Amino acid sequence: MPTAAAQLPEDPQALRELVLSLQVKVRLQEELIRLLRIDKYGTKSERLNDRQLELLEGEPGVQAGEIDTESAHAGDEQSIAPRPRKKKPRNPAPGRHPLPAHLPRVEQVIACAPEQCRCGQCGQATRVIGHEVSEQLDVEPARYFVRVTKREKRACGRCPDHGVRSAPMPARILPRSKLADGLLIDLLIGKYRGHLPLYRQSAMLWADARIELSRATLSHNIVAVGELCGAITRAMRQELLAGGYIQADETPVGVQTPEPTGKNHQAYLFEYSRPHGPVIFDFQMSRGRDGPKNFLRGFTGRLQCDGYAGYNDLDDGPIRRIACMAHIRRKFCDAQKVAPEDPRPLGILRLIKDLYRIEKQARDQGLDASARRQLRQEQSAPIMARLKERILQERQAVLPASAMGKACDYALGQWERMERYLEHGEVELDNNHCENGIRPVALGRKNWLHIGSEQAGAKIAPIMSLLETCRRLGINARDYLLDVLPGLSERDQSEVAALTPTQWQKRRQPARQNPSA
Repeated sequence: MPTAAAQLPEDPQALRELVLSLQVKVRLQEELIRLLRIDKYGTKSERLNDRQLELLEGEPGVQAGEIDTESAHAGDEQSIAPRPRKKKPRNPAPGRHPLPAHLPRVEQVIACAPEQCRCGQCGQATRVIGHEVSEQLDVEPARYFVRVTKREKRACGRCPDHGVRSAPMPARILPRSKLADGLLIDLLIGKYRGHLPLYRQSAMLWADARIELSRATLSHNIVAVGELCGAITRAMRQELLAGGYIQADETPVGVQTPEPTGKNHQAYLFEYSRPHGPVIFDFQMSRGRDGPKNFLRGFTGRLQCDGYAGYNDLDDGPIRRIACMAHIRRKFCDAQKVAPEDPRPLGILRLIKDLYRIEKQARDQGLDASARRQLRQEQSAPIMARLKERILQERQAVLPASAMGKACDYALGQWERMERYLEHGEVELDNNHCENGIRPVALGRKNWLHIGSEQAGAKIAPIMSLLETCRRLGINARDYLLDVLPGLSERDQSEVAALTPTQWQKRRQPARQNPSA
């Protein structure tokens, strides 16, 4: 509210201090409003513009040699002076890529019209000398059918008291369900990979084949399958905890509760995963620290996550926390978006980009953990030292409540944990593998809106875990689920350990390498 004229101080110095204080508040509010508008309407990309580094030339305390050093990297497309763009050769047939060779070919032979079958000059019948061949990708609509299982019954005509014997029932995912295994898996993949809510799948079944299956029936079957999948994710948890390196992140999900609050309860899905390894989602009704603490009980190794305080209790004893550079970088990107003419965040972003350039070099060269650690010690460690010095310098020149001040405070608060990645070659620079696994959940909840109950959340999380692990390992989820889920309810937990996606993939790799096996 504006200050009443009668309440203004008469002392000129006090009045000046009041005006300066109000100017700072207005500036901070303008920053906040701009950031909110960018978040809602602006681009989501964090990539720097080619011309943005030109702002560094006017930044106090930055030498021209430093600008040249930061921008003159081999293969770097960004430069201080704009480079002329090279014209790319135009593709005369954009999108004309060969169609997949593994798909079956269905040939359609089109004969010439009768008038084309005779020579227009002499009238003699012409002969076929070849074909003009073209290919198009086509599809057949899904074919629904009723699977009728008839088990043979046998009895002895001379020994009626001996009884009747029937052929064994084939293993099924849900033996008492009227939905066959193929349809069940199609529903799972449709909802948790295609993000189609059950009411929409129910409507599609009616529209495509006049099949009436209520949403309640579909939901009941999916929850039952999720309960089975929990046995596999328990075995996957043991694989993950034994690996010595875990990335963690969390995302909110709405949950319906019996209490008449007028809105959904905000629960959380915690993701625990390893790059190129298993992914496990753990459903919790709150974001409290008990969830991570219980899941990671018995784990010894390195935990990479953001600065969420719920993980603070884990940063001692057998667990060593490592921070995420992507979260640090993102806050400086926000500061640059708020003040696009300010060169200070750009200088920090350029140093962070150098760290990612070194990581790309390690990936391109296929370095193992030991070689990557050595590369980081030689090249990344000096850049990290320069980056910390730069952040400390900028922190002294900005307001603590500004976007730049908050970015500096967050980075310095995470710095000790961030530097630990230099000592472990198997650890990534950021948590992006984990964040990429959570993105489908964020997309899906916009469609299916919420989880039906607390009990359902604990059964749905294993389905998401298996599907995301299959995606990360490059496994065909449909083939995997059709192989391991039928008869799973009859297996002992000791047998289930061999059915995790990683173990299943190991068993199939020799078969792919030797087709005759």
